[in-house]
Amino acid sequence: MNAPDAPLFDAPAVGQYLDQAGVTPASCRRARQQFGDRLRAYYDRQPAGTPIVQARTAFVDLLLRRIWATQMGDVPGAERLALVAVGGYGRGELHACSDVDILVLAPRAGDVNRVSEALTGFITFLYDTGLDIGASVRSLRQCVDEGRRDVTIATALLEARLLAGSETLFEQLSRRTGPDKMWPTRKFMAAKLAEQHVRYGKFDATAYKLEPNVKESPGGLRDIHTIGWVAKRHFGARTLHELVEHDFLEPDEYRQLVEGQEFLSEVRNGLHLLTGRKHDHLLFDQQRELARRFGYQDTAGSLAVEQFMKRYYGTVKGLSRLNEMLLQHFEEEILLARRSDRATPLNSRFQLRKDFIEVRNAQVFRRYPFALLELFLLLQQHRRHVRGVRAGTVRLIRKHLHLIDDAFRADLRCTSLFMEIIRQPHGIGHELQRMHRYGVLARYIPAFGRVLGQMQHDLFHVYTVDEHSLFVLRNTRSYAFPEENIPALELGYQIFPRIPKPELLYLAALFHDVAKGRGGDHSVLGESEAHAFCRLHRLSEFDSRLVAWLVRHHLLMSSVSQRQDIGDPDVIRAFAATVGDQVHLDYLYLLTVADMRGTGPTVWNSWKGSLLTALYLATRRALRRGLGSPIDAHEQALDIRHRAAELLPAEQVDPRECERFWERLDDDYFLRFTAEEIAWHAKHILRARSAAPAVVATRDFPDRGSTGVMVYTRDRKYLFAAITSTLDRLALDIVDARIYTSRDGYALDAFLVTDINGNPVSNPAARREIRAALRRALQEDPLSLKPGGRRVSRQHKAFHVTTEVSFATDLGRDRTVVELICKDRPGLLSQVAQAFAEAGLVLQNARVNTYGERAEDAFFITDAAGHAVTDAERLNALREDLIRRLGQELPPGL
Repeated sequence: MNAPDAPLFDAPAVGQYLDQAGVTPASCRRARQQFGDRLRAYYDRQPAGTPIVQARTAFVDLLLRRIWATQMGDVPGAERLALVAVGGYGRGELHACSDVDILVLAPRAGDVNRVSEALTGFITFLYDTGLDIGASVRSLRQCVDEGRRDVTIATALLEARLLAGSETLFEQLSRRTGPDKMWPTRKFMAAKLAEQHVRYGKFDATAYKLEPNVKESPGGLRDIHTIGWVAKRHFGARTLHELVEHDFLEPDEYRQLVEGQEFLSEVRNGLHLLTGRKHDHLLFDQQRELARRFGYQDTAGSLAVEQFMKRYYGTVKGLSRLNEMLLQHFEEEILLARRSDRATPLNSRFQLRKDFIEVRNAQVFRRYPFALLELFLLLQQHRRHVRGVRAGTVRLIRKHLHLIDDAFRADLRCTSLFMEIIRQPHGIGHELQRMHRYGVLARYIPAFGRVLGQMQHDLFHVYTVDEHSLFVLRNTRSYAFPEENIPALELGYQIFPRIPKPELLYLAALFHDVAKGRGGDHSVLGESEAHAFCRLHRLSEFDSRLVAWLVRHHLLMSSVSQRQDIGDPDVIRAFAATVGDQVHLDYLYLLTVADMRGTGPTVWNSWKGSLLTALYLATRRALRRGLGSPIDAHEQALDIRHRAAELLPAEQVDPRECERFWERLDDDYFLRFTAEEIAWHAKHILRARSAAPAVVATRDFPDRGSTGVMVYTRDRKYLFAAITSTLDRLALDIVDARIYTSRDGYALDAFLVTDINGNPVSNPAARREIRAALRRALQEDPLSLKPGGRRVSRQHKAFHVTTEVSFATDLGRDRTVVELICKDRPGLLSQVAQAFAEAGLVLQNARVNTYGERAEDAFFITDAAGHAVTDAERLNALREDLIRRLGQELPPGL
């Protein structure tokens, strides 16, 4: 960006002010304050990177030199010392609130002792000015010894810059810490590669994907620094541009580095100025504010913050790829230099050298554009002997991406190569990921290119759309390797060998989200993209329609399983009618599981997996029976009752007594619960004394990843609200709630709960506390029970979710479905239950779903007579009450 015309740092004016006011902590603080105000005003007019970095470096240089002269100028022996800028400050890269690292260098330790009192005063003075100082005092020998032991210290010294004092001493430091004295290039390079690997492992975690660290995350400023450090160590280069002169960097790559660094500097300066301190995490609220500062505006297709973050992710992804290529280039030239240079031909276009594939001459891609795809097939076929692609060949790929145009995409050689790649037995996910890193995939599939860096601004979608799609593809590949024994894929391992063409599943995974960010329904838009791609690649019309259908319906199975009553035969019948046949069901199940497991670490759990399994099995039965002869609800209830009866001996329940109990219950009860749950209920209810006011039981459901809680007692108003409030106070999350009221007025409320980490409550003492707390609660006034005061995370507070309430009538079950979307919060179910109770409505069932900060719940209700609520005025009143209760911001302290 072009910086405003006004000068940012006026050195003569600052010097004149210090001359007049005197160099004191107070005058320096005042100078810092005025300079900081100037930086903020400058940035407010237009975000800036380098101008602020250069100005602040020059300002701090002036300040430190004046303070050194004032504090140390007349101290005997101080003339032997040197004041040295190190680290980022030595590099001349001080962002708006970056810390200032300095070294006071002495010839020998004794020289420090002679001026120790003055040095203490100098450093104290610096702290009193308010500068974020990192100061060290070392002799020349100490610097050398510590630099040899620690590559981090050696790196900081690599960027040392003299501020004041002895030039001779500083030159000695430079000579004695050079690559011929410590950390020779090979050793330094290996250490920096290991250091980056550790950093990537730390800062590539989920939290840093949502709220990245501008400096340390992959593709951040530290990646550029790493390139510079290795270049300086190997070539003695002072600037990145010198790498162009050494033929290690192409001019366009240099421009990409410089432009990327400038953008990240603009962002980092913005973070510092917004927070008033060194702060490098791009948090949600700051993302929105910086999007505004950078001039982005909301559109119909995407929020301003999503556009800003798309630019951010696109920038860091490009820098990360460039970092990878350049460091590999260094590795080949430095670490692998001693290996044999003999090349092994693979075909007329490619050869193997030092375990890396490379082109046989620089004209290969120009003469044979299809080789841009052939390379990845060779990597699959020779994967046991190949470490990767030579950096020079990666550079040639980047240079020839323009050859991938419409003619290339329609070329039979290219379409055949692509289909051969995704039909290989191994390496599909790995090589498509590599195609993505090198920019080939985005060029070959333009729709995929449009979602590069596309992020949804919420806590639910952890990855950018392009990353997520490739993650889902890798998940679909996992079905092919049952030896990995992933519990979540148990059913998938059985289904996968039956699907006739796995490549259709992979294509659906690749295309399922390609239309996000355009506005409109991305599933519908993506359907046509997928169909066109398949036909272009000579797939049959049936196969093309199957892939397109999967893209269109990729959200259907998760939605039905989590938001509808899958115990209802009508729900199964409608879903089976949409699916149509076993082939579509198999593909859809495999894609759904892969998609959910690839969205974020909190999206998939055993409970959701069990719902999908139940829906799959019920639909398979319906398809086998035939859509023209659906199962009768009464027949299904009798079947479940019979299976539950078979489990009674294991539960040590008297079958005759149980049959008498079951006669009090109708078909709805048996449709609502599994046979296993029904036998468990009977065990505890029949064992309890008839005089007991309530039966409370808990048990683990390992296959659902949750703990079951059952309450059986006389029904009364606010009962559900009392139970949910109590569970909330125990810091339990409710993942499922089913409510049944018998003909004789007893309520059986069943819940599946997890702890705050999403795990079952496995501790016996904790389960005892659940039972005791519920028994106490059932003896109290329900309205006196309030939800617990669990704190809401900073991330949740950063988002606003508009409360939406909609109604639908389930004619087959004579009930009303209330669909609620709102901001998730502690005690949500309790608040909703109170609203229903006060409106005289009966809650039958609840489907609870949380997507990051967003709750999307479905409640099944009737009026007091057990019928659907059809009165429009009554429903409108309920909607207004729910919005009033839930539409407000969270109370203070939560």
